[in-house]
Amino acid sequence: MKNLLLKRGKEESLMRFHPWVFSGAIQSSDENLEDGDLVRVLTNEGRFIAVGHYQKGSIAVRVLSFRDIAIDDEYWYSRLSSALNMRIAIGLADNPDNNTYRLVHGEGDNLPGLVIDIYGKTAVMQAHSIGMHLCRVNIAEQLQKVMKGRIENVYYKSETTLPFMDEMENGFIIGGGGDNTAVENGLMFYVDWLRGQKTGFFVDQRENRSLLEKFAKGRKVLNMFCYTGGFSFYAMRGGASLVHSVDSSAKAIELTNRNVQLNFPGDARHQAFCEDAFKYLEGADNQYDLIILDPPAFAKHRGALHNALKGYTRLNNKAFQMIQPGGILFTFSCSQVVTKDHFRNAVFTAAAQAGRKVRILHQLHQPADHPINIYHPEGEYLKGLVLYVE
Repeated sequence: MKNLLLKRGKEESLMRFHPWVFSGAIQSSDENLEDGDLVRVLTNEGRFIAVGHYQKGSIAVRVLSFRDIAIDDEYWYSRLSSALNMRIAIGLADNPDNNTYRLVHGEGDNLPGLVIDIYGKTAVMQAHSIGMHLCRVNIAEQLQKVMKGRIENVYYKSETTLPFMDEMENGFIIGGGGDNTAVENGLMFYVDWLRGQKTGFFVDQRENRSLLEKFAKGRKVLNMFCYTGGFSFYAMRGGASLVHSVDSSAKAIELTNRNVQLNFPGDARHQAFCEDAFKYLEGADNQYDLIILDPPAFAKHRGALHNALKGYTRLNNKAFQMIQPGGILFTFSCSQVVTKDHFRNAVFTAAAQAGRKVRILHQLHQPADHPINIYHPEGEYLKGLVLYVE
């Protein structure tokens, strides 16, 4: 294992167990250090402080342990076991009404650069660092041991998260094929882990979809940026009188229609539209009294923050203008660089511009299987508000 020496005083964040080393903190390193290498991080005086994966870029090291240990099969087994035990403790794993959950959430599970989602008998694994990519087979093998028959397949899906890697291909590491129908809170849906966004489904909105179901009875629902239609079929089970799903992706609309048919075959309450969100909102009438705004991340980096906030304000302003009096608005941001205060201010600005009286009913966040490492506040990415609009 190679060594990496920090500049004097740059170990302070690591002493507080923050799991990143930034490139500007590095004094020197052993020769021939390559992306994905395991490194021992040392203070300027040569004292060990952490071990992690090295990668060129702003985040130079993602810490795997603050103890001087080998990163071997025993390590992967231990960390994956810890992740599973937490999901069992919170009632997600081994739940017959819900075989869909996130098993590993990067820094939140002390495995930075790694995401694993469970869909029935298939685990979909995604690397966000070259180090995790190089360890993918070992991780998959230990995952199969940890899960003890709970899964049959491990599908690797990192083409979009590591696009700069040569000859990167998605595919099964263990098993192959299998049923791509999963269950969430008793509702079924198809998972497109081959071509879909993220790992195939947005697992992080599970609790928020359940909350929406409680508000849906008798309402006319507009689900913007619907992707696979999760909010739509929860609204239908909740007794909505009408549900319109909108997405600019034809593939997303196809998946939404399949999922609605899977749960509510032949139900005429639902219609789906393949159209740009802003264009649809400009042309839509004011019939809706429950609107969901769950757009993709408007800001992937801090340089895009200003334009992102303008986008959130514009989007919410249009929703405030068109929603019926007494309507409910579920509005979200999944941009990590957009803080809760940023997002709330953008939504408040939109409400003021629209001249509507608005009350906060709920403040929403990511679910428990997307845990936030207490030493890594950057892991809090999902923000949401449920609003009552007079």
